[in-house]
Amino acid sequence: MRVFTARPGLSALWRINLWVCGFFTLVTSACMALLLHQALADVERELQSAAAVVAYLGDTAERDPASLQPQLTASLRHVRVYWLAAGQTPPAPEQTGLDAWLGRWVLTPAQHTARVLDLTDGRRVSIAVDPRDEIDEVWDSVQQLLSLCGLALLVSLLTIRWAVRRGMGVLDALLRALQQVCAGQLNVRLRTQGSPEARQLALHFNRMTDALEQARRDNTQLTHTLLAVQEQERTQLAQTLHDDLGQYLAGIRAQACLLRLVSDQPALVARTVAQLEDHCEHLQQGFRALVHDLYPVALQHLPLGEAFAMLVSQWQTRHGIECQLRVSPDLPALSSTSKTHLYRLLQEALTNVLRHAEASQVRVRLQCRGARLRLWVRDNGRGAQPPQRPGVGLYSMGERARCLGGELSVLSHPGAGWALALNMPLEVS
Repeated sequence: MRVFTARPGLSALWRINLWVCGFFTLVTSACMALLLHQALADVERELQSAAAVVAYLGDTAERDPASLQPQLTASLRHVRVYWLAAGQTPPAPEQTGLDAWLGRWVLTPAQHTARVLDLTDGRRVSIAVDPRDEIDEVWDSVQQLLSLCGLALLVSLLTIRWAVRRGMGVLDALLRALQQVCAGQLNVRLRTQGSPEARQLALHFNRMTDALEQARRDNTQLTHTLLAVQEQERTQLAQTLHDDLGQYLAGIRAQACLLRLVSDQPALVARTVAQLEDHCEHLQQGFRALVHDLYPVALQHLPLGEAFAMLVSQWQTRHGIECQLRVSPDLPALSSTSKTHLYRLLQEALTNVLRHAEASQVRVRLQCRGARLRLWVRDNGRGAQPPQRPGVGLYSMGERARCLGGELSVLSHPGAGWALALNMPLEVS
């Protein structure tokens, strides 16, 4: 089996360096183009003046050869004067490489041609335009530009490396911390030091790990609580089946056996039959209560409003607390899952009122407003400050609200009772 590993790409520092080098290359190229364009214009003007000097010297030498002396022409700028022997040709310019290329670029064909004069005094001279001084100036300007851009690029890269290294140090620490978090080590924390951005990043990361660690503790506690509740429900179910329903079944079996023995005693038979009917009635009520605790069967046969009315009526009768219910008449038909979540949510809310509110009156509202459904449960009990970490009851109601796609709000103040509000979108079945 082949194992493929991801190849690491270029780091952020290398990518930034490449972008900066590309930017400096473009800027340098643009500056070079501008420099050469301006240099060509300047060289052209200088060489035009030099060509005029060459023409002037040539005309003067032809008229007065004595006026053209080597000591006078040795230091001329942009003009090259060679004294030739008989039959000697003018020497070619000693330019190679970039200088030769620039010379061919800045000189026109006419300017490349040297003017050879045979003077009346027997001397032979070659006069031509000499661009070497201008080429050296252009080349010096190019070197200065390249040196300046290279120095600026070096300083920029060093500055970027220093700045990015500081930022990458924070990112490296964050990456190591995230790897530890992925491995399940939620106790890792970042040091809040450095730049303001680094401190903010560390602060938010530490808050995140605090929240994750607290969530893990809450989930562990919730799991233990749910397991305890599950065992409690199983124990209660077993006790109900054994102590209540089992006894009634044992009594029915014994009385059925008794009927065989007292079949000739009508009064005893009638009394036994009455006991059997009473036991069967209790057995049926027990099974009905047990099934109702396990699953609200009324939801399968009744609309949600009527199922709510039955739940409220039974709760009010059983606990003696006044409970007013108001249901909108235009409730749409909901899916069975949504009906079950709403029913259990109201059931849990009434249970919390019974356990914690010490209330004498409860109001329940189930209203349809546009495309949303709103459930409101409020009591007149003692109230309290809402807990920062909800218990199992509030947690389960919150989870049911999320399953419904809604929002659950719990409001309470000391002496003002509790209020629970669920706002959810309608989902038609």
